[in-house]
Amino acid sequence: MHYHKVYWEDLGVKAEISAFTPEGKVEEFHAILHVEPRGELFEGQLHRIYEGEQRLSGLPQVSGSCPILKRYFLSDSTNQQPLMRQETECAVSAIQQPPLDGSKVAVWIYLQKGTQVANAGGMVVAEHNGYRHLWKMGMHEHKGDSAWQTESLLINYEEALQSFHATLAGNCIRTWFFVRDVDTQYAGMVKARKENFKEQGLTEQTHFISSTGIGGSPADTRALVQMDTYALTGFEPAQQRYLYAPTHLNPTYEYGVTFERGTVMEYGDRAHVLISGTASINNKGEVIHVGDIVKQTERMWENVGKLLEEGGTTFDDVAQIIVYLRDISDYPMVKAMFDRKFPDTPRVFTLAPVCRPTWLIEMECTAVKERHNPSFRDF
Repeated sequence: MHYHKVYWEDLGVKAEISAFTPEGKVEEFHAILHVEPRGELFEGQLHRIYEGEQRLSGLPQVSGSCPILKRYFLSDSTNQQPLMRQETECAVSAIQQPPLDGSKVAVWIYLQKGTQVANAGGMVVAEHNGYRHLWKMGMHEHKGDSAWQTESLLINYEEALQSFHATLAGNCIRTWFFVRDVDTQYAGMVKARKENFKEQGLTEQTHFISSTGIGGSPADTRALVQMDTYALTGFEPAQQRYLYAPTHLNPTYEYGVTFERGTVMEYGDRAHVLISGTASINNKGEVIHVGDIVKQTERMWENVGKLLEEGGTTFDDVAQIIVYLRDISDYPMVKAMFDRKFPDTPRVFTLAPVCRPTWLIEMECTAVKERHNPSFRDF
């Protein structure tokens, strides 16, 4: 993994970039853009972020690549999302998870070079070498409680997958559930997801799907849950495996939730390791170091490190990190810890309560590692 940082002083925008660029193969990039507040209203900061995106596309490091997804982290989604431009060339998600650097907006962008990218009825498809990568983002409903909305979202998503001869159970690799007022609404989401998964044949005897379930507010004030998804077609079952790290973590179904800790997708030339939202938990499902943000952060790193190791990777292979904090006052200390441990890895810190009130911090990440798997097609 190669890391780059670019700062455009006139814009007050910093781009943190990771690049996986094997010669003659599909290239992948993750970029996280941060904007200095400069005392501006949202529209001014957003304009500078958009200009930063434009300049990003012209950098030699990412030249010729196409955006696959963009996730905007907003400080006030209800008032800000209507001011954003409509984009169809890539999958776009916007969620109220305020950036903790004092700005009103930040963005994570995933780009590829060497694939064919198209929007097919709201599903963004990146196609190459017999694989179709399917991204559908920003899904939400505006009626019912969190359980009804979750069930409706999953049913609609399953129907969308059918157009690509895909199923949730067989092809969905990663989900994100953003839950308004997570301390009270999370239980409904969990219940509906568990029931839907059972109907689809996803049980503790089969497998679940890697996921992050975290606090976040959709722009529509009636929406209690927003869902982002990634699915894949064209792979063999042997290419996919799940991560458990049993010395440090327990199966999620033991405490009533239904997601995998992490997923590895093996290709001929690389592996993707997708780590779900991970916090300070032990292999009995217990929150540990209650009330201590430093020790919770360190245990979270330990847990993620074990998952990465099981996936045949290390933190040196991580392409991007999203950090979720419950208490804004913990940001300076946590940022300093991450700056020391991961000085180059693209990351964003957001205000987003974790699904248990005693968890102060959670993180997710993606790693990409070179492989030589002659049994599988290249990415």
